[in-house]
Order: sequence, then C-alpha cells, then structure tokens
Amino acid sequence: MVILLGNQKGGAGKSTLTLLLANYLSLVRKKKVTVLDMDYQASISAKAEKAKLPQGEPLYEVVPCDLKLYPAIFSTLKAKPGELIIIDLPGKMDDDGLIPVILSADLILCPFNYDEFSVDSTLLFAMVCSRLNLNAGMLFIPNRIKTTVKYETKLEADAALGKFGSITPAISDRVDFQRLSTSTIPITLLPVVIPVLDLIFETHIMKGGPG
Repeated sequence: MVILLGNQKGGAGKSTLTLLLANYLSLVRKKKVTVLDMDYQASISAKAEKAKLPQGEPLYEVVPCDLKLYPAIFSTLKAKPGELIIIDLPGKMDDDGLIPVILSADLILCPFNYDEFSVDSTLLFAMVCSRLNLNAGMLFIPNRIKTTVKYETKLEADAALGKFGSITPAISDRVDFQRLSTSTIPITLLPVVIPVLDLIFETHIMKGGPG
C-alpha cells in the first residue's frame, strides 16, 4: 500500500505527520514500513541519519528519493508483501515527476491549517490529485490547530474539502512535536495523535484504502 503525504503549502506538517504515522504503524500496529523522503528539505532523512546507532536495527528504512528514481524504487518495494510505503512529497506541484507518484497512491493524507492560504493550497492539491488518481482515498487532517483560536473559515473550508475526501479530527499545536524522532513518539503526544492515527489505520489502511 502506498500512502502519500502532501500539500503545496510549506509548514503544513507533512514531514511531522509522516514520522508520526511511520512510528505508529511500526510500534503500535507492528507493520513493515518504508519511508520515501521526497521533500526538498529532507528533514526525515536527516533525523534518520542522526538516529543511527552502532548496533540495532531502525524501526523502518528511510530512503531519500528523487522523483526521477521513483518508478524503479516503487517496482522494488511493491514486490515486498505487506509493505507499507509512506511518501513525504515535495512541497510543490510543478514537477511532472509527481504524476507517477500520485498515480501509484492508495491513500493520500493532506495536513492543513484553517488560514485562507493553507485552505486554497490544499484545495488545489486535492483537485490535482483527484484528477490524476480516481481510486485513492483522500483524508484531510487539520494540523497544528491552536485550541484558543476560533477559526472563522472552518465550516466553509470543511465543506469545500469534503467534496474531495474526509476531514479527520484536529491535531492540536504542541511544542512536544519538536522531540519527535524516527524511533519514538513522545508519550505526552500520544493522547493528541492516537485518535487520528487509529482512525486512519482502522478506516483506511486496514481495509486497503477506500475506492
């Protein structure tokens, strides 16, 4: 199964959510996971390199992946039974190399915030993905949401995004996310993220993705 995490807008939390999902699937659900880091900042690859130990196996493999190399890498990975491939996409949609990546997706996760620019970028991303891939399920994840802020655009944004997929419960903004690594989820974050990750797993991944 191929799971994409994407949004055109930088700072939406793609890489953080990729780490959360990979750690959760490996630690909690005992699944085989490979992460492809296509983001230009390569923050996941940097964390994985930093976390390498002289002895012991990592929870999962993190592979820096150029868009041009994806077809070959995907052919290799899809031959592994039961493998979950999680892809942190680049933050831009202006490369034709993204087309085969989007076409291969079974599930597309899109973190976003309720500010106007983020919603517009998310809608554009959703439109492109939905036109290229009619079969992938799409989930929108309100991320880094401040609990003290009333988002005036929430109802309108949810209605617009709901035409392309489902909106999950929100993940609140927490400083603890800075302590996230490729090997663990800080225990203080578990009450914040587990309800959303459980939902993603039970309603989409476990069933192989809708559509």
